[in-house]
Amino acid sequence: MVTNELQQTEFDCAVIGGGPAGSTVAALVAAAGMRTLLMERDRMPRLHVGESLMPETYWILKRLGVLDQLRKSAFVHKVGVQFVGPSGRQFQPFHFKQHDPRECSQTWHVDRDAFDKMLFDNAVVKGATGLDGTRVLDVVLRSEGSHELRVQHSNSREDRITARVVVDATGQQAFLANRLNLKIDNPKLHKAAIWGYFRGAQRNSSDDAELTTILHTEEKRCWFWYIPLGDDRTSVGLVGDHRDLLHGNGSVEAIFEEQQQCCPGLLSRLEKSQRVGKLQVAKEFSYTTRQHAGDGWVLVGDAYGFIDPIYSTGVFLALKSAELAADSIVAGLRQGDTTAEVLGQWTAEYNAGVLLFRKMVDAFYTNEFSFAEFIKAHPEHQRKLTDLLIGRAFATGADRIFQDLDPALERSIR
Repeated sequence: MVTNELQQTEFDCAVIGGGPAGSTVAALVAAAGMRTLLMERDRMPRLHVGESLMPETYWILKRLGVLDQLRKSAFVHKVGVQFVGPSGRQFQPFHFKQHDPRECSQTWHVDRDAFDKMLFDNAVVKGATGLDGTRVLDVVLRSEGSHELRVQHSNSREDRITARVVVDATGQQAFLANRLNLKIDNPKLHKAAIWGYFRGAQRNSSDDAELTTILHTEEKRCWFWYIPLGDDRTSVGLVGDHRDLLHGNGSVEAIFEEQQQCCPGLLSRLEKSQRVGKLQVAKEFSYTTRQHAGDGWVLVGDAYGFIDPIYSTGVFLALKSAELAADSIVAGLRQGDTTAEVLGQWTAEYNAGVLLFRKMVDAFYTNEFSFAEFIKAHPEHQRKLTDLLIGRAFATGADRIFQDLDPALERSIR
């Protein structure tokens, strides 16, 4: 059960952050028989952005044992992605089942509060000690033996715990990565998002199978995500350069409304809708880290790095990095070797896949480049492009599309 009372203070693995990355690490390490502590500073469930999953999350969710819960949930099925141009023109959607008829090609649009709590609770079921409302105040990394963490619970009581391995899964807070000065910002992708929920917005169909829609504004300086959720709600988010959106341009409501008026495809979809609650702001800085693991510690999810919200890679990369890290942690603990070399042995493979997503993001933000025109010129890459939209960046041969895409992108910006 989730508790604020620690029955022990010595652990094999302490995970800081109870989002998808942290809960996945904790579940897999605990299931392997290791003493595992999972800590989340907020009370679960908590509000979070990032509702659209990539289909490749299927395999990790299957390993976690939560697919049946998802099948029985009220989450809307995600069946594909559609892009809408600056004029409101709808391009041919990518329907995942037409590409791959297996169940794994379908995923979900999720309410992150419920989804994250499901994963957190699953880690506890697998044997982890789960603490929500618990803040990590300090971490002392020792060159030998266990590391020491000082934590504060919601009742202000403090505990000192020890762990042979510490996992930073704190998302963009990047608790350990910031303390170790490991973050490297990408100056080309200093984005921000203004987002909220709308009830009564236009749906693509009358059933529970919906597309994620990406809509450009008229000048292509910004774009909107459009994600159908349950209870007749739709998540709508505006993404643009941080400086343009949040510096001296008025209230977030005024900025959102101004850009909405510049997006014909969105205006028609929201015509009969009403906003539910206030708009939220998320700073979507793109960054990576110069070191991803050390002796007795490892970074996962957004604490490791963040690209951009455009292709909904966030939750998938959180799960993927967590799965790979968990396997290395279990191997290291069993071998009695939790050095950086062992705990970080998965990062080269992971970085290679992330690089492909990053190249896709660069192509999207290059206004002179068109994926539609690229596929017309290279129809043989249609399947590879869809594979990447599904999330298959770690499959053998996933990078072959870039043999032609990289030169096409270079020609478009000359």
